[in-house]
Amino acid sequence: MQTNAIMDSIRAAAKPDVQRRVELCVKINNRIFDLMEQKGLTQKDLASKMGKTTSEVSRWLSGTHNYTLSTLAKISLAIGEDVV
Repeated sequence: MQTNAIMDSIRAAAKPDVQRRVELCVKINNRIFDLMEQKGLTQKDLASKMGKTTSEVSRWLSGTHNYTLSTLAKISLAIGEDVV
């Protein structure tokens, strides 16, 4: 419970643009996870389809990765659905 309070205070202290970027990253991650679940894909499967390591995909999906448009396009192609 204390961890949530600490995270809330960190979020509240962040600049509005940083807060918005984090919100967008979380939404994108949630969309990717939902699509992966629908398609029955694991992070290892996604990494294999993209020619990436599982640890790299894991880092992307672990929180607030700042995706490039290129990466989002590659993820979309690997999953077979638009992620944005």
